[in-house]
Amino acid sequence: MLRRILIAGAMLVAGKLYAQDADLVKYANTLQGTNSKYELSYGNTYPLVSLPFAMNTWTPHTGPNGEGWKYQYFVDVIRGFQQSHQCSSWVNDYGVYSLMPVTGKLVVKDNDRASKFDHKNEIAKPHYYKVTFDNKITTEMSPTERGAHLKFTFPKGSGSYIVLDGYTKMSMVKILPKERKIIGWVNNVRWAPDNFKNYFVIQFDKPFKAYGTWENKNGEIWAGKLDGEGSGIGTYIQFKDGETVQVKTASSYISNDQAEVTLARELGKYKKFEDTKNAAFNIWNEFFHRVEVEGGTEADKATFYSCLFRANLFSHSFFEYDKSGKPYYYSPYDGKLHDGYMYTDNGFWDTFRAQFPLNTIMHPKMQGQYVHALVEAQKQCGWFPSWSQPGETGGMLGNHAISLITDAWVKGIRTVDPKETLAAYYHEATNKGPWGAANGRPHWKEYYQAGFIPYPESEGSLAQTLESAYDDFCGYQLAKQTGNDFYANVFSRQMYNYKNLYDPSTRFMRGKQINGEWVKDFDPLAWGGPYTEGNAWHWQWSVFHDIQGLQNLMGGEKNFADKIDSVFRMPNTIVPGKYGVEIHEMTEMKLANMGQYAHGNQPIQHMIYLYNYARQPWKAQYHVRQVMDRLYNASESGFPGDEDQGQMSSWYVLSALGIYSVCPGTDQYVIGSPVFNKVTITLENGKKFVIEANNNSKQNVYIQSATLNGKTYNHNFIKHSDITNGGVLKFEMGNKPNTLRGIADDDKPFSLSAQTVK
Repeated sequence: MLRRILIAGAMLVAGKLYAQDADLVKYANTLQGTNSKYELSYGNTYPLVSLPFAMNTWTPHTGPNGEGWKYQYFVDVIRGFQQSHQCSSWVNDYGVYSLMPVTGKLVVKDNDRASKFDHKNEIAKPHYYKVTFDNKITTEMSPTERGAHLKFTFPKGSGSYIVLDGYTKMSMVKILPKERKIIGWVNNVRWAPDNFKNYFVIQFDKPFKAYGTWENKNGEIWAGKLDGEGSGIGTYIQFKDGETVQVKTASSYISNDQAEVTLARELGKYKKFEDTKNAAFNIWNEFFHRVEVEGGTEADKATFYSCLFRANLFSHSFFEYDKSGKPYYYSPYDGKLHDGYMYTDNGFWDTFRAQFPLNTIMHPKMQGQYVHALVEAQKQCGWFPSWSQPGETGGMLGNHAISLITDAWVKGIRTVDPKETLAAYYHEATNKGPWGAANGRPHWKEYYQAGFIPYPESEGSLAQTLESAYDDFCGYQLAKQTGNDFYANVFSRQMYNYKNLYDPSTRFMRGKQINGEWVKDFDPLAWGGPYTEGNAWHWQWSVFHDIQGLQNLMGGEKNFADKIDSVFRMPNTIVPGKYGVEIHEMTEMKLANMGQYAHGNQPIQHMIYLYNYARQPWKAQYHVRQVMDRLYNASESGFPGDEDQGQMSSWYVLSALGIYSVCPGTDQYVIGSPVFNKVTITLENGKKFVIEANNNSKQNVYIQSATLNGKTYNHNFIKHSDITNGGVLKFEMGNKPNTLRGIADDDKPFSLSAQTVK
């Protein structure tokens, strides 16, 4: 009897260890979304290897040097394996250098050295990429935070070369044969100070047979030359035929000496490629186990973990550790060295909605460093970043750094001086900066005096007005939270400006001319003009902070909910409007075939959850599951539009958990319908938050009842503290709506007008 008990106990312990060590990384496919092109995006992603929020990534590239579509699934050649920082195909990459194995005759230019491959000979995982070309060369890659370990296996009987490409613009290379090393820098960048350089060091484990330099415009080769500097200068190294070569590389924005420090720090302890690969696997597997799902299909798990991977890549770390382990960084804003932490490569117009709110749950320590770095960046740049790559580009619209900072603050992540932050935001909101529409505020005087940004003086004026009103709410919220009456009074005057653009005669948000008249020739289906990357059906809902106020404008809850219904009932007709041609976002809406619901772009991604504000939460439950089931998967065509630095993935991750951040800057997540029977979230503080959905299935998408920590829970939202304190949110699911749950006034999520009334 005792023996049986001991055996049973041992089996139980082994089972627990196995559950903890189970491979969840196998579900993540980094080819998700790579079947994209200029005309149609299924993600505009590339199959990188990376650690979470690393300084750089490594990826195969199928496109020519300098092209934003660096890897396209339908292309059957690879031109190199490059260090990448690209957060969007539309802004291209920077700080790039690449390595390419070549066999037979030495060829160097990217077109000439391109090698054919088949996807059946490719493995693409977060920690590991492997491909075998038709010419029998095998390349393998695994990441560290600021470097990578690569392994090239050459076929016997032919030449064995590794070509380093200096990419676009200026580069410097120096070959050190005795040390089996190359050092150098590249400065290919669009948005950075003039002294920007990405310094690199590359260490080989095998001796050089021959070497030289070359330039990538004409392909001229200088055999035996040890160094070079100029436009597109690179190197090549020859090894003995049939060699297997391991390569360790690391980079720095500070100096070649710092790159050497990083190489030793991050890769010095890994003698073999497999050691680096295993370490990267363990990091991702441990993180995936922090969001452990049960139930659902294998396809659901693949989609979830592929999206969880994408949701944890951007922003990139932009800080490094010196010899003593102290963090410091080269600033992409003032070109100087500073102590502390910095992050970059993110467009906040996309990511304030879901990616950063997800970080407040999963990475509160990093988010604290991040928002502090935003304030430091403002001091160095003179403006808050809005879209950094690595410096400020001013891309898209809105002043959403204040959303990130306020969202962190209300959730207890308080690493900024609020008075200093509010003064910086006031400067942002009352001036126009020198870069792009989102650097400062366009037509800020008209916005303050007339209550809207006019059209045609400003393209996307309606979108700018709505998002400025939300940002001013965030400024107001931070001021109220910190007892700053001056700034609370300043920003409270503008946070209702959305009301100035609602036209009751058409029941749509409309653009206004500078004289206060509506923009003429209104067509709610027409894209562009006052509407950024959308039309009136899409921009009706961007009043994140005051859905009650929007309902009041629209004639109450019933009219509001009916209007959302109409979005799905409308035909998916495309009217290009001011764009003149069908852009990819239009094509993606048409392919989604969900009426005028355009999930492939940001403006409407929160709309489904607004049913919770109109006493019809079951409709949110139905539609959110439809979107997840129909528009997402883990394949190369796995996204319904641009993935956008983790926003599209974060929408899926949060929605699959059963929650979504409709209004960052408040402490609430609005409830939808979870995909899995059970999710266990392990928080940084060591506590666990469990979401259970009993009787869940593809058909049973409706919440019948809910409890939070054993007590009946009817609210259509959950607070951030409910999650971070740990506990159990339990749903009972069914195949028919429960129209009596979640319909009380107190069940509605936060709205500014409702708070004001109370």
